[in-house]
Order: sequence, then C-alpha cells, then structure tokens
Amino acid sequence: MSESLLESLGPAPFRFHPKHPEQRCASFTPAFKALAVILVASGCIWVTVLWLKGALGTGGSSGLAWFLTGLALMLYTCWHILTGRTQLNSEALQQSWVWNKKLELRELAYCKMIRVRGLDWLIAPRLYARTLTGKFSVFYVADPHLISEFERLAKEVAQFRRL
Repeated sequence: MSESLLESLGPAPFRFHPKHPEQRCASFTPAFKALAVILVASGCIWVTVLWLKGALGTGGSSGLAWFLTGLALMLYTCWHILTGRTQLNSEALQQSWVWNKKLELRELAYCKMIRVRGLDWLIAPRLYARTLTGKFSVFYVADPHLISEFERLAKEVAQFRRL
C-alpha cells in the first residue's frame, strides 16, 4: 500500500525498539509472592481448624463446601501470582496470568506507569496501556530493567501520539 493510503486509514502505527530484543521477567516481587503464599496457607490452616472443631458442618451444602471453594480460588490466584511472567519485545507486551494478556505495540494510544516509589519491593509497578480502539490492559512488572523500559515506552508513546 502507498504511504498516503495508509495515512488516510488512520494514525500511523507506533514502533518501539527495546534495548534487548526479548525481555521477560516475573510479574510480581518475591515479597508479594511470599505474602500471597502466607495468606493462602493461613486460610488453609483456618479452614482446617474450623473443620476439626466441627464448625463447618457436614455434607455438600455445608459451610465446608463454601470454604473449600474459596480456598480453591485463592490457590488458583496464588499459583498465577507465583508463575506470572511479563514479556516485552518490539512487537507486543504480554503477561501470563489467570488469563493471558497480549497487547500489540503498534496499536498503543496511551501508556502510564503506576507505582509507589520506595515500595517497588512489595507492590509491583504496573503499566496501564490503552489501544487506539479503547481496549486497556494492566501489565505488572517486578524487574528494575523492565520497569525502566516500560517508563521509556510510556514516554515514547506520549511523544509519538502528540505529533
């Protein structure tokens, strides 16, 4: 297609070149992962103590079924916190999570880093990203190198879309 035809179809695609071709890191910090494990383990212990005391009743419609369902959801989420990975390359942002997220860089309209400075060791910084069609995603990142790449990405998107 000719350049003029492409321009008439909409805004130009955003292009980003990371310092390293493929960057991948844990989505959440070790401290946050430890906190998640402690909370889930505490929940398991609490339900076990209630069950041993007979406070949850018996049978499928008992409180035990509801507590086990809640624990299953907590375990599922904790597993994804422990194994979640964030990836950046020149084509897309991706994160493995309860549902995998992928956002093509060429479609980026807006990015913003959200972080609590000084607490990066506990609260993973995140990149809020929105596409030209309005779809948004949040990508968590625990690696300082990838955090700086996300900050650079946010600045470059802002500069590019102002043109």
